[in-house]
Amino acid sequence: MLACSLDRASHLDRLGDEIAELAAHLDAATARLLELIREFDAREGWGTGFSSCAAWLSWRVGLEPGAARERVRVARALGALPRIARALARGGVSYSKVRAITRVATPPCASSFTPSTAWPPIAAPSSPGSSQKAPVREETTRPSSRYLSAGDDAP
Repeated sequence: MLACSLDRASHLDRLGDEIAELAAHLDAATARLLELIREFDAREGWGTGFSSCAAWLSWRVGLEPGAARERVRVARALGALPRIARALARGGVSYSKVRAITRVATPPCASSFTPSTAWPPIAAPSSPGSSQKAPVREETTRPSSRYLSAGDDAP
């Protein structure tokens, strides 16, 4: 029985690792997409009958207008926030977190940004429907596989 439990735990660990790695790859691809959107917008590639880059993006890629506006906003903001842009490109921080950061960050405050310290662990309920919070997981127990290895620029 113990061997079966260990096999199950090992399999679940591998699934969890694969999910985290794939999420990091998606975030890295999103970083590249945002770079392209920023350049396309700066060059006014959308000026062929569209009122904005977001309108073009909505038409060309099929994003809802609000989501397209948000992509353009984040893309523009990342132009002034290179450390955050690099963290997203490495898969060290999610697009969701980057969206939140770019709502408030300015280049001076973003220069001290580090993905490992910018977001404390979130306490979750100990069980579904429970109002008691489980203890916050310490930073040292977090898996390090969230990051992609893409050169010497370590997280």
